[in-house]
Formats: sequence, C-alpha cells, structure tokens
Amino acid sequence: MYESEFPLHESIIYLNHAAVSPWPVRTANAVKQFADENVSFGSRNYPAWVATEKRLKQQLQQLINAASSDEIALLKNTSEALSVVAYGVPWESGDNVVISSQEFPSNRVVWESLRKYGVTTRVADINGSDSPETVILDSLDGRTRLLSVSSVQYGTGLQLDLSVLGAACRERGILFCVDAIQSLGALRYDVQACQADFVMADAHKWMLGPEGIALFYCRQAVMEHLDLKQYGWHMLEDLGNYDRKDWKIAGSARRFECGSPNMTGIQALHASMTLILETGIHRIEEQVLDNTRFMIDFFLQRADRYQLITPTAAHRQAGIVSFRPLHETTESLFEQLGMQNVICALRGGGIRFSPHFYTPRKRLFTALEMLDG
Repeated sequence: MYESEFPLHESIIYLNHAAVSPWPVRTANAVKQFADENVSFGSRNYPAWVATEKRLKQQLQQLINAASSDEIALLKNTSEALSVVAYGVPWESGDNVVISSQEFPSNRVVWESLRKYGVTTRVADINGSDSPETVILDSLDGRTRLLSVSSVQYGTGLQLDLSVLGAACRERGILFCVDAIQSLGALRYDVQACQADFVMADAHKWMLGPEGIALFYCRQAVMEHLDLKQYGWHMLEDLGNYDRKDWKIAGSARRFECGSPNMTGIQALHASMTLILETGIHRIEEQVLDNTRFMIDFFLQRADRYQLITPTAAHRQAGIVSFRPLHETTESLFEQLGMQNVICALRGGGIRFSPHFYTPRKRLFTALEMLDG
C-alpha cells in the first residue's frame, strides 16, 4: 500500500528505523522543490517558509498532544535539546539526576558533565528487572532534581510506563525529562498524560525525516525556569523588528531557537509529518507492534539458536527487537546479514531489527528466513 512512498531498492531489506530512516517520496520531493525554488527565486517566498514552520509545530503539537504549539521548539537534535535542559536548570551543589542503566550516551553524558557543578548522576540498574519503574523510583531521593529516561530503550527495545514515572515526579516536585526518539512516529505519545516537563526527539528515526532537526517540547509552566545560554535574533518576542534596541525573550518555546531556522529540514519534516498524520498514529502503532510480535514469536520458537534481548511482555514492546546468536559471534552474523543487504544495527550487545509500519511482511519474513539458513 505504501510502496509508492517507499520505493526502496528491491535488493534492500530495511530494518534500521531505530537508527536512520529512509525518506518518503513526498519528503524528497519537498526538498527538491525547495531547492529549485531557492535556485530560481531566492528568498522571495520566505513568508511561505515561515508559514510551513508554523504548521510543522502544529503537527508536532498534535503528535504528542501538547497543550499548545507555543510549547514546541525546533532544534538541531536530541543532544542539543538535552543540553538546553541540563544547562538551563538552576542546580545546587548536592543535587542529583536519575537515569536508567540502558540509556543511549546522549542521555547519560550530558548529565555526567554536570559534576563540575556538584551534581551527581545516579544510575538505576533496570537490567533484568520485571518492574523497571519501581527500580527507577527507588533511586529518587530528597536531592533528586530531575529524572531523565528514554521512552523506549535503544538497545533492548524496552518500553517504560511513563505515566507512572511522570506522576511520581510531579507529586515529588521533580522535573521529568523524556528522550522520545524511539517513540515518536512509531507509537502513540501523550505528553500531558505522562506529565513530562521536557520531551525531545530527532526527526530522522521513526518520524521519517532528515537529520539536523528535532522536536523540543517544554511545558509552559516550567519554561521560564530554564536559564538560557544562547542568544540571538530569532528568540526575541518582537520577532523581525531589527531596529528595536530594547528586547524581550519570547514567551513561547521559540526562546530556545536563538538563530536562523533550518528551513530545509522544516520543509522535509513537514512533508514526513503529513504522511504520519494522514496514516494515523494509532494505525502506525498497530502495525509496528504487529511486526514486533511477529519477530519475537520467531525468536521464541528458536530459543536453541538465538537469545532474545527484547522483553517478551506485550506492554514492554515497541518497534525494536534485539537478539544474539548462540552458536556464532554476533559480529559475524551481522556481517552476513549486511552482505545480504539486510540493513540493521549492532546495539546493546546484539543485532537490532527495527522495521516500520510500511515494511512489507514478505521482506521481514525473508530476513528472518536468512537466520534459519
């Protein structure tokens, strides 16, 4: 059904959306059209570009159920957004941040860098736990200022119950930060239901967009409590009034966008978001989870040959399935798959498959058949 939007080469079995996704055709066309427009007319249509930027923020507001598009900023990547939070919170020596033991380096290094301010990073060891939320919450104490977790862990595919974590943080006055890069575009996400203060995600994974642009959500109630470290023309309240000598920081999340926006990335992500919203995130989630169950069932039936790393409980599953072979090295099997044009990744000590909603079942089945060879 989606072959016209994803005309991947017939030799390719693409199972790497948790890393970098292919673009839909409409996204490539939007970038080509934008490039042609620049070649022929320069910035004549700049007001239309700004209108697209506004529409993109509204699309992202809808995707995560934010209260307002004013809570949405467009930054370069997840790491930048995490750094905005890490270096915006008014820390006191002795404060701590809690993260999980399965986090991607971006959601670890940024917090560990705060040790120079006397802030410690506490790691909740959720490996092997049937109740990771309990382990995480037990790691909070009276000096915890912020909890930062990934909605879905990049290596294991573990999905956390964010509503439990968010409710506990709100009750205790702890800031709640969510790296949602492995959720947005694949699973339903409700920022108000999970009571997150900050959410960030690059566009180039499940949202099917380009690298170099990312969503950053900041809850309006905590926005002014983040100290700003970067300043420029685009973050001012009276945007476009270049002659004004006095200035005021924007009351919206635009305060985090200090300079010129990535207009090429905006055009691309806007196009990708039209596909996601037209398809419907409920429908996308249903197909993503169906693919996940299909893969997990395959590996459970071959427990004598493969160790499944991804949790088997349905409420823990997302779009990632990771595994390791028992009778050969993970690296050698990964190399074999690559030689057969199965695009996947080495992550978390195993091989990671991450098909999207549009991935043809026959191609997914072909990849799994190779493991039976």
